[in-house]
Amino acid sequence: MARLPLSMPLRHTGNKLSPRPPGGGRSAPLPQPDGLGRPASGLRPVRETRAFDLPATPAAVRVARNGVRELLTARDVGDEVCDNAVMVTSELLTNALTHSAGDRVVCRLHLTAALIRVEVEDQARGPGLPVLRRPGPDAQNGRGLLLVDALSSAWAVTGCPGRPGRTVWAELRRETAPSAPVPPGAE
Repeated sequence: MARLPLSMPLRHTGNKLSPRPPGGGRSAPLPQPDGLGRPASGLRPVRETRAFDLPATPAAVRVARNGVRELLTARDVGDEVCDNAVMVTSELLTNALTHSAGDRVVCRLHLTAALIRVEVEDQARGPGLPVLRRPGPDAQNGRGLLLVDALSSAWAVTGCPGRPGRTVWAELRRETAPSAPVPPGAE
């Protein structure tokens, strides 16, 4: 498989992801506040960055989930961490599609030796910023950021410098914390 530039957006074509330059026919990297391949927080060193430039449709969630799982599996990320990163990606994208009222979303995945960072940028056309809520037991929705908060080591919402939009990001440790040993007879 050909190696893509680190910040080349991908688009879904059939059953495969293929490179697609942003903005149509021009080939240019995705805009980033501090240079190519660096997340907005300045997290360093980024070993690898992938981006998925997607239409704001429900199918975008599946495409991004599959792309994240494929990349993390290829990088030998453990199953639990991979599943958690896929779930975080799914929740952040679903929130962006539900609340931003845009026509495009960009999902970025940054890998370092210690962290996986998922960023979802939307066009911020919806009302208000994403906030952590405590829905009641009968509520039909409102648990997405609770899941993100539970599965990630950190998350936040940032603006997109120089353009309309916002980025919701979450970081996960690449290694899971060891489980506490089960005392004898507690099984």
